[in-house]
Amino acid sequence: MTKTMTGAKMVVQALIDQGVEVVFGYPGGAVLPIYDEIFQQNSIQHVLVRHEQGAVHAAEGYARSTGKPGVALVTSGPGATNAVTGLTDALLDSIPIVVLTGQVPTFMIGTDGFQEADTVGITRPCTKHNWLVKDTDKLANTIHEAFHVATSGRPGPVLIDIPKDVQFANGTYSEKSKRKSHYAPQVKGDIAMITELAEAMAKAKRPLFYTGGGVINSGPAASQLLRELVEATGFPITSTLMGLGCYPASGPAWLGMLGMHGTYEANLAMHGCDLMINIGARFDDRITGRLDAFSPKSTKAHIDIDASSINKVIQVDMPILGDVAHVLEDLLKVWKAQGRKTEKESVAKWWKQINEWRAKDCLGFTQDGPIIRPQYALSRLEALTKDHDRYITTEVGQHQMWAAQYLGFEDPNRWMTSGGLGTMGYGTPASIGVQMAHRDSLVINVAGEASWLMNMQEMGTAMQYRLPVKQFILNNERLGMVRQWQQLLHGERYSQSWSEALPDFVKLAEAFGAKGIRCDNPDDLDEAIKEMIAYDGPVIFDCLVEKHENCFPMIPSGKAHNEMLLANAQVQGSITATGAVLV
Repeated sequence: MTKTMTGAKMVVQALIDQGVEVVFGYPGGAVLPIYDEIFQQNSIQHVLVRHEQGAVHAAEGYARSTGKPGVALVTSGPGATNAVTGLTDALLDSIPIVVLTGQVPTFMIGTDGFQEADTVGITRPCTKHNWLVKDTDKLANTIHEAFHVATSGRPGPVLIDIPKDVQFANGTYSEKSKRKSHYAPQVKGDIAMITELAEAMAKAKRPLFYTGGGVINSGPAASQLLRELVEATGFPITSTLMGLGCYPASGPAWLGMLGMHGTYEANLAMHGCDLMINIGARFDDRITGRLDAFSPKSTKAHIDIDASSINKVIQVDMPILGDVAHVLEDLLKVWKAQGRKTEKESVAKWWKQINEWRAKDCLGFTQDGPIIRPQYALSRLEALTKDHDRYITTEVGQHQMWAAQYLGFEDPNRWMTSGGLGTMGYGTPASIGVQMAHRDSLVINVAGEASWLMNMQEMGTAMQYRLPVKQFILNNERLGMVRQWQQLLHGERYSQSWSEALPDFVKLAEAFGAKGIRCDNPDDLDEAIKEMIAYDGPVIFDCLVEKHENCFPMIPSGKAHNEMLLANAQVQGSITATGAVLV
């Protein structure tokens, strides 16, 4: 039985058929027909953000914390261009979101009409796929296809540009069940290559699992299978920033995060391993360091759903194209069939070496004096919130790296951060998206004051929808990571790396109707954090920390994994002018 309806009604009906519960958006002239239909239904909740960038980041937070696609709705012209940063962020971090944009009527396209922009042209490089729909009869099927593309294979953002006359016109609605798609990514890996990998694992003397966001994107089964594989082999495991939580931080095989601000033991294990198994990571430059010195003596395997990621940066010996969950399932079957044999003595020797590196305690610090060190602030936040039903988002900068180092994640989908694009302003709207999906959970955005200011207007959204998000700001009155690089690499010439006009964050919180808390004394920190947790509404927590603290360990740009800078308290050696030791 066919249904005839307007294009605007089709949009809402298609979203309902796709199981969408929340849409983040901002109205404008080119999407008013859709907003009129939203007004006349009760199946979907619309969240009015304060900026279109916030809408897309909120959709990202929703998607990453649920595993479902996030949805944003914005108007034409500036509405669409404001969404570009969020789209690019989602593309680089493989986040499934569907963005609907309004467009001027079809007969006006190309005339430079009011609020007209070539949205499809502008967003082609920053979406997995996009569409301009000029025929109302094709609108519903296009939306169904968009959800399929966004969530299948390597997830990513898609965009549908809908002219206003298409929204007004009548057409025939196509049901989700009748959609046929030609997009069918390969999910099963080559069993011969999987068998070869299992054989290499049995012979490895210094193996290492290197995991990424692809494990989390593959769904809960992938993380569970990964944990089974680690337990079955006894091999050590590390992760990228995006993969935190795919293996528990409390697990015995966990080495901590890998890469530029990764742990000493993880980076040296990567440098010294003889079998490196990449599971769902893309050899990002923040992980690899100097390419010609990356894991120089290892045999390399790479499991990935995206064919374009394999051999793109690092040439590997065992490429396995497929979905992580499917490949790990088959790998476990082969491994068990082979009797789960490993080079036990060699692997035990490898663990002895790793434990010697662990003994350096590369994340160790001492809280002394009257000023809060950022490491102490996050270690206390971890201690006081780890037993809660907790989700963490971050902004971008030093605080983001400290959060990755000092907050432990036991499960996937609990950690939302901007990895590939490094988008300042991501965390606040992302925390709103997470809180919309998990109304009764503790959602904390770890921020720096500079990054937080970029989308602070979304506190209005939090207040309107009674979302008790906690904004935990490490306030060093500096662009911390910029200042660190200027100290290390630019002769301590601090060009424009601080603001001389920061707001009073407590008064700012009160202006929004939220609760403001300020803490500048380490002796008061625990009680202040408890107060933040206990408050049943949005909180802005202004934590004043040491202004010139550097984030270590650090692999300087262009260096190898065994050329790290460590904080001077952790090793014996020649202390450089940066307050670090080169190892």
